[in-house]
Amino acid sequence: MVMSQSATSALWLLVFATPVALWVVYSDLKSMRIPNMAVLALLIVFAVVGVLTLPLADWGWSWVHFAVVLVIGFVLSLTGGFGAGDAKFAAAMAPFVALGDLRLFLALFGAVIVSAFIAHRLARRITPLRRLAPHWESWERREFPMGLALGPALIFYLALASMYGS
Repeated sequence: MVMSQSATSALWLLVFATPVALWVVYSDLKSMRIPNMAVLALLIVFAVVGVLTLPLADWGWSWVHFAVVLVIGFVLSLTGGFGAGDAKFAAAMAPFVALGDLRLFLALFGAVIVSAFIAHRLARRITPLRRLAPHWESWERREFPMGLALGPALIFYLALASMYGS
């Protein structure tokens, strides 16, 4: 398997995006919110690390991914299918994904969503696990904390691209 994303770029992006992605997971589990600062931090990571590691044309076109996903996410959030924070973070993730890897990323994201949903729903039924984080809103709310899937999907994609990238 050879991915479109550059292996070197993916590795550098992975190093700097992972802390932000993990922050999003924690924040969404705890408070069912993805902070705007996390969205801004991820955009800054791509702006700085991307421009240093990607061909300039690829980096520039990647911002179109941001705009397209932001519009789609905005529409989904208006219809109630997606939270606004989820939509903004998904848009901030979009430039990290090479267009040639889109099908792979969508399949990966689908698998991560299903896995994260099942893991979250099982974990919240296990009392000792709930006691580790007794005040997390996600234990009580009907909605799924999508950050639990978004953050790991970005990490897994970049990890794969760092190993199998062009």
